Amino acid sequence: MDAVRNPFAPGAGSNPPELAGREAILEDAQTAIQRALIAKSSRSQMLLGLRGVGKTVLLNKIEEMAEAAGHVTSFIEAPEGKPLSELLVPKINQALRKLSISEKARATVHQALRALRSFASAFSISYGDASISVDPEAGVADSGEMEADLPELFVRVGEAAKAAGKAWTLLIDEVQYLRSEDLAALIVSLHRVNQKGLPVLFFGAGLPQVAALSGDAKSYAERHFHYPAVGPLGETAAATAIRQPIKDEGENIDSKAIEEIFAKTKGYPYFLQEWGYQCWNIAEGPCIKLEDASKAAGEATKRLDDGFFKVRFDRLTPKEREYVIAMAKLGEGPYRSSDVAAALNETPQSLGPRRAQIISKGMIYSPSHGDIAFTVPMFSEYLIRNYVAQPSNE
Repeated sequence: MDAVRNPFAPGAGSNPPELAGREAILEDAQTAIQRALIAKSSRSQMLLGLRGVGKTVLLNKIEEMAEAAGHVTSFIEAPEGKPLSELLVPKINQALRKLSISEKARATVHQALRALRSFASAFSISYGDASISVDPEAGVADSGEMEADLPELFVRVGEAAKAAGKAWTLLIDEVQYLRSEDLAALIVSLHRVNQKGLPVLFFGAGLPQVAALSGDAKSYAERHFHYPAVGPLGETAAATAIRQPIKDEGENIDSKAIEEIFAKTKGYPYFLQEWGYQCWNIAEGPCIKLEDASKAAGEATKRLDDGFFKVRFDRLTPKEREYVIAMAKLGEGPYRSSDVAAALNETPQSLGPRRAQIISKGMIYSPSHGDIAFTVPMFSEYLIRNYVAQPSNE
């Protein structure tokens, strides 16, 4: 088939041609977006799931929906180790500038900009021309304590959005990389604007451990957040995700080929995109058949090994690699930490710091006490293929 017309585009955060199986999440988001505009509160949402399930895609879609409804949005991808204050200041500055277009909101926006100036000064953050165009508001968001200052800043932004007849939607991807004190401050801030009935919405996305991290940061986080699980697609949704884009291009795929793709990918959206991409390029057309899907497995697996999996494995130190390979040798997870320790002839206590470091890198998480699992689907199979069945020369 014509590679130029290939509808599949596997890539980090790339929008799939067909967003199947996520209707309930998007409907809940749409309801929250509309409620915010009429001063009705909704619980903030934190999308949780493994790598490659499409959390970023959903956040992008929710941002698009919010903007279409008249919200001012701020999208942040949290990197490891960077303070939330540094990430938020330029985004809030930008949001307030957009709100200032409204004549009736200008005075309120000016007050919010003053609070932002105070906040930025307290945390020694430079953010462009706003730092010289307004004076700080003494006594507001200027203590240098994140959990005290951020709620005051959020209230000012919420008041500005309300005055403009709009809402402010903050979206943060990779929430697990936020520092615990920053996550606590964020939760307190969202709680505060919710108490005041201000039009501020939050949508986050992160690995499964975020629910526990939120609870550790603030005990009431469980009541404040809704935690939609974003997992692999079921067979029907996976079939739609593959078949519909092909049909939209005037081509076809038979049911046996779809069954083969689902069996190989286990319904994980990123893998579905990779298999669909390879099947399209292999097939001569006008219909993708079972043999095409079978042939696609080799190239799809190679591309995943060389990219999706390898880029994550390469972030680990030699000792951390030893740990995750020991996990894979135990078979399918989750794994008991004690079993991994036994396989390495060490104690769970001695391996604690190493395990914690791998968790901090977002490679593994603890689904329950004493258990660990990979955050990357089918990662154990990658390790077996490349470092157990064919040991590394390193």
